[in-house]
Order: sequence, then C-alpha cells, then structure tokens
Amino acid sequence: MSELFDAVDALLASRAVLPPPAERKRLRAAHGLTIDEVATALKVRRATVSGWESGKTEPRPPERDAYARLLDGLAKLYPATANTGAAEQDAAVPAMFAGPVAPMPEARALPTDPARGAAAMTTAENTQTPAPTAAPATAFRPVRTAGPASTSRRPGARKAAPAGTPAGESDPRFENGPLAVVDVEDGKVLAFCVGGLVLHVPAKSLPSLVDWALKEAKLGAPKLSGPGKDGDPLLVLTEAVLERYGLPATLTEQERLAGRIPEGHKVIKQLVRAEWKLTKRGFGPWARIYRPAQGSERACVQLCIPSWNALDTRHWGEAGQLPSAELAQMLGVYASRVMTPRGSTAVTGLELMTALHPPTRASAPDADGRRHSEHNPGSLGKDPVDCAPCEAPDGHPLLVDLPRFHVRGPAEKLFEEAYDWARPMTDAECTLRHMVGIDVNLAFGAGANGLIVGLGAPTHVKDPVFDPKLPGSWLVDLSHVDLSRVKVAKDTWADLDASLLPSPFTPKGDRPECPAWYATPTVAYAVELGYDVAPIEAYVRYDNGRYLDGWYQRLRDAYLATMADLGVDADLSPEDFLAAMDGYKNRDLHLGLVVSAIKATVKGGLGKLRERPRGEGWRPGEPWRALSRPTWRPDIRAAVISRTRINLHRKIVKHAAFTGQYPIAILSDCVVYASNGPSPLDFLPYREGKPLPGGFKLGVNPGLVKHEGTQSVLWGEEVRERFNAPELNLARYIKDGTVTDVDNGE
Repeated sequence: MSELFDAVDALLASRAVLPPPAERKRLRAAHGLTIDEVATALKVRRATVSGWESGKTEPRPPERDAYARLLDGLAKLYPATANTGAAEQDAAVPAMFAGPVAPMPEARALPTDPARGAAAMTTAENTQTPAPTAAPATAFRPVRTAGPASTSRRPGARKAAPAGTPAGESDPRFENGPLAVVDVEDGKVLAFCVGGLVLHVPAKSLPSLVDWALKEAKLGAPKLSGPGKDGDPLLVLTEAVLERYGLPATLTEQERLAGRIPEGHKVIKQLVRAEWKLTKRGFGPWARIYRPAQGSERACVQLCIPSWNALDTRHWGEAGQLPSAELAQMLGVYASRVMTPRGSTAVTGLELMTALHPPTRASAPDADGRRHSEHNPGSLGKDPVDCAPCEAPDGHPLLVDLPRFHVRGPAEKLFEEAYDWARPMTDAECTLRHMVGIDVNLAFGAGANGLIVGLGAPTHVKDPVFDPKLPGSWLVDLSHVDLSRVKVAKDTWADLDASLLPSPFTPKGDRPECPAWYATPTVAYAVELGYDVAPIEAYVRYDNGRYLDGWYQRLRDAYLATMADLGVDADLSPEDFLAAMDGYKNRDLHLGLVVSAIKATVKGGLGKLRERPRGEGWRPGEPWRALSRPTWRPDIRAAVISRTRINLHRKIVKHAAFTGQYPIAILSDCVVYASNGPSPLDFLPYREGKPLPGGFKLGVNPGLVKHEGTQSVLWGEEVRERFNAPELNLARYIKDGTVTDVDNGE
C-alpha cells in the first residue's frame, strides 16, 4: 500500500504548481541564494535554474518536486506583498510598451498576429473595454489605431527615452511621434505611428504625401541641443505604397550600384514640378526631400525604403520584414533613445554628433537688437579643416606629390587600428580543455568617453615635449618599451613573459622597430608603463575638448535602457549577468534589433569620421565628397581607436601580472584565453564577488565584458592544423565555431 501512496504522491508532484518565473527569482534572492547554490542542491546545471527563472523552460520530475518544495518553503519565509505583485506585473512588460490597452473612442485594435489582415478590424462601438493586463516581455503590446480623420494621441503609450529624461516631456508640434510607416491596407493608405496610432493618409502622390507629413501629420522630434534643429519627419515606405505612388518595389542592379533611381524617373519629375528638391545623393534608399528653409522654418522630410535595402540586415537584422505597426514601434524605440534615423546606422551615428554639438549658435543681440550666427564653442564648426599629412589616408589630395605606387611606412603614416593578433598556444595551454572568449561591451564608445580630441586644425611642432593632455599625432620611437617589465601601479613593477603578449603600439601586436606616428593615447601609455619618450615631431591641436562625451552618454543610456528591458540590468552579480545574457535577444526580438542597431551606430559613426571615396569616378589625389564635411576627422577616429586598444591592453597586462594567464588571440574587442572551465568565471579572478582592480569585469556597462563564446582547445588546434595556420586568429570564430574565409591567418 505504501508503494501505491508513493506513486500517487509522485503523480501529484509531477503537476506541482510553481509560482511565476519572476517570483521564483525573487524568492531565491530574498533568501540570499545564488543560482549556483540552487543548481548544486537540485543536482542540475546553473543554466537550467536560470532557464526556470527566466521562463524559458519548466522543471520536470523529479527536479520539479524538489524545486516546488524549495519555493514553497521560501514563500512562507518571504510572502509576496501587494507591491511585490504589482512590480512583477510591471516587470513582465518592457517600460516603453506598458500602458492601458483599452481602445480610445473612434479607435480600432490591430490583431496581435503579424499577419494583420487575417483578423477583421473591430470598431470601438462594437468592442467592450477590456481590463488592463500584462503582456509577456517577448512580444509587442497590441497597438491601437485612430480613425480616418483622427490625429489624437495614442492611448496609454509611454515614449521610450534614455535614462534621466524628464517624464511627461512632449512637444505638441510632434504629438504623433518622430516617424510613420506608410502602408496600404484594404485599399487605403495608412500611416502607422509610434505607440499604435494609425493615421489615414489622403495623399494621392508622393509630393502630396510630403506636404501631408509636414502640414497635417504632426511628425518630427524636438532638437537634442539648444542651438540645434528639430528632427525632420521620417516616412518609411512599404512595397505596397511604392507601387501606389509609382515607385519600383526593388531597385535594378544598375540602380542598386548607383544608389538611386534615374533622375528622369516620373516621380522625381513630379517632385520637381511641385518645387521639391533632393539632396546630392538623389532618390535612393534614404532620400531627403526639401525646400530651402524660410527663416527658422524647415521644410524637409526623410524617406526610408526597406525594400531598397535601407535597413541593412547586417545592422538591423530582419527589421525590414516586420509588419508595419511593429516596424514603427521598433524604429520609434531607436528614435526616442538615439535619434530619428537619418540614413544608415553609420550616418545616424555621425549626425548624432552634430545634433548634440551644432556648429553654430545665435549670437547675443547687437546694437540693433539683431542676432547673428556664430561659432558654437565645443563644436567642430561649419567649415572643414585639413588633416595632418601623416593622418591623411592613401589617395588624399595632401599626398598628390608622392611618387606613384609609393607605400608609406610607419614614419610617414599614422596607423591606429584595432587589434588583429594571435599566437601559438604553449604546451601548458594545450593541456587545458577550453578556449573562452570575452568581449568588451561598446568598446569604442567606452574609448570615446572622456577623451580629449582636437576641434580645430593641427599645428606642426619640431622636437616637442610630450603632453598626454594635448591631442595630436606624434612621431616617436617606442622600440625601447620592454613588456617583460612594466609598471602596473604607482611604484609597482611586474615581470611578464613578453613573448606571450601583443605590443600595445601596433594592430598586429608586433614590437615597433623604428620611429612611427602614434596618437596621443598610445604615447601616453608608453609613459604609463614606466618608459621615457622623446618625440621627433608632432601635429598637435591646441583647440580641443571632450567633443564625444555627450554622444557617448546618449548611446550608453540607449544601450543600457534597452538591455534592461531585455532583463540584463547593470547591478547584476557576475553569475546572474551571465545567466541573463544567455539568449537575451530572444526575449523580445524587436528590442534585440534595437540593441544591434545601437552597437552599429557606435562603430559606424566613428568609422564615418574617416570615410573613404565611394565610386563617383574618383581618382587618387582628387578630393572626394566626404572631405567637404567638418565631421571628416581621421584624427578623432584614430584617437578613439588608440584609446580603445590601449584600454584593452591595460586590462590584459593587469590580468597577466595577477594570474599569469596570457591571451591566445585578440580581434578588435574580443580576447580569447585558455581555461579549464567553459565560463569566464573559470579564469577571471573574482574574490568575494569583486573583480581584479583594473582588470576584466563582467557586466553590461560599456567597457565591461561579456561572454563571447567557448570552444574546445582540440577544436582550436584542429582548425589551425587543417588550414596550416599556427597563428590563425581564433577570436574571429570563437562565437559559434564556424570557420570561413581563412587565408593563413590573414
């Protein structure tokens, strides 16, 4: 009989009711338990418990019985209060999608199914108001629409904004948000706005659509800086709308290479007849249609055409395939946290710099009470400045007198780039089981933070005295810097194995053999390591400032706010952080796209500072279009990359001095170590939850590191042997182990 009772008890336990995932995590944290402690007690993996707490998986017998027993005991010790329940419900919905779900008068609810037309639309008169409910964090909250003539505020939608933005800020001129996705549904042209508002579009042609966007739609965004300009409306055109207005759904191969449709296209002729103008880049995936400004009033609309590859899949993933309402919501999050897209993520990153530091401002009133345009201190100004000859890329007009096919060496060219370095493993490392990659979060953004960069033209100086606070390019011999003995703290030196370390002064990690040009952060690091420097000459910028601080801070806030919505907070313990990062993008695919776009905005914006020629019949020695921008500043890009590489090397040296562990490979901001365990915690030196000062620290903040990937040491050795490349950079493939495009490690 007892065996029958045991069997019945087992059946009951297999259906044991468990609290929601958020409550499971709360109960564990309330008792001060770590995920590892729970996993050890239940004899499961740490990732398994993490999955139970995130709701990705559910426990099965026999662990389910024991887990239910644990939670039941904790619930008696730490009962949930009314506030706790409310907090859990709020936590289930990302902040920017929270709010009441009841439709407003004259509104209709879009079906939650991505195929919007699959369900019939219901009018407010025939729909009862549902009670507010919490939506799962893995999906967008159902959106609401306004009737054909309505421009009323979307119901209950909270505008996503960077941390610290005052609540309730709004501009009545732009009450319908920064952008709209224009689509055709049931034969009607509709504009899907941020927050679920859908506007009827009466325009019968593209010129009238532009007029509507400026006069009736109430689209746009307030300026980001006092002397700046308001953000222009952005219209995202779907394939159905392109067909309605006489535009091709896709570009031909010739049009794609040209980046625009022909100037003789009938739609462009319509715009010309309506006295609208296009920018020099013409009518392409990101078109700007404008009329010359009248006083302070701007008349400009930006078009984004996903089917023409405006939303590059490398940076936006599958955003271009989203239903219109979801695309508007996703782009709205990016627009409110970063800025309204002005083109590719790279273009937007560069435009954000200018929006935060406009080149001009209004002067104080003169004797007649009139104000004039004047230089805005701290900006790059409105006129471009020449770079130094050593900072100029090959083919620049400054180098036109060089002999043909001349290859500039280190003493002629500033070459500050990210790491691409690897070395063979030692015998001791080959006995370990795993290769673990760690990646620096927003590494180049962190490198820009607090960096003093030049704002004006360079000044040439002979035999200068090095000043670490003076931005510029320095010709100096650093071949005497010996990494076998370096200063790691004040009056503290460390002996290292220099053969296992990359040089901090070259991207390939080779020790310099002669004088070379370096940006200020690189030379300053040689001094920090305890060595004297004697520059031969320099191009320095006495007009300087922390131009990129505001840019970094806005992108940092956007990144952290979005990661927090995905369940990755800045105050997590190392174990909880690794668990939270496991599959974080899958918790909300749309927010995952936003995170990718923010990262691309950081890298792309800095890359645009040294934009190279893009066709257009350019020949070496001739100027190209980007040179006419005041934001074409290769010296700023070099300084950021220099500081980012130095920041990484500093952590590597601290780690080596403390643990005796050296990296196997480095690619940009990813570092690979050999380890006995598969987790970063198996080789990062944490003591009582605290990381090594100045070393690597796990966390979501920019400059901290996350787990990039783990592969076996046998995998690494097999790959290098297969391709006969003993120094193949395994950091390039550590994420998923897929090896492609191998050319002897190059």
